[in-house]
Amino acid sequence: MIIGKRVRLRALEKDDLPRFVFWINDPEVRRNLTLFQPLSLAQEEKWFEETLCHPVEEQPLYIEIKDGNDWMLVGNVSLANIDRREKSAEVGIFIGSKDHWGKGYGSEALRLLIGHAFNHLNLNRIFLRVFETNPRAIRCYEKCGFQHEGRMREAHFQDGGYVDVLLMSILKSEWIEEKKNGVLT
Repeated sequence: MIIGKRVRLRALEKDDLPRFVFWINDPEVRRNLTLFQPLSLAQEEKWFEETLCHPVEEQPLYIEIKDGNDWMLVGNVSLANIDRREKSAEVGIFIGSKDHWGKGYGSEALRLLIGHAFNHLNLNRIFLRVFETNPRAIRCYEKCGFQHEGRMREAHFQDGGYVDVLLMSILKSEWIEEKKNGVLT
């Protein structure tokens, strides 16, 4: 487990899949994901089994928050497409529990994963793609030190029209500098 102040990241558990199916089938949650239609529990179970065949560092980590004396599942975060030569990876995150949107849990989870990627996996660059129509996520990524580096024009079809996809990244040197200067906690 990777433990922060209010958040912990833990490995996948099959028992959690119904919760994720519930979230993914909510159009408001799914809107900012690359998924475009509802999923069944059987499809999610197949995804789970296939995911277990990936390298462990590319398996999603579940985001839990402290809830009294217990921990509550609220989403997941992952590294994908890890390139060992270039020392880079793509990050993805989602908070499925809408009651916990905008409370900083995603930022803390992302910081935990970034720290793990740079300090333990020896990566140098972490990048992501985000729809221009997702200002809450963009703010989260900026808060975590990601820099804008590009725009893929009209690269995603959403709500009957095309929207741009923004490319953002953070380098290990930037992460270290921001940690040293107290910008990131």
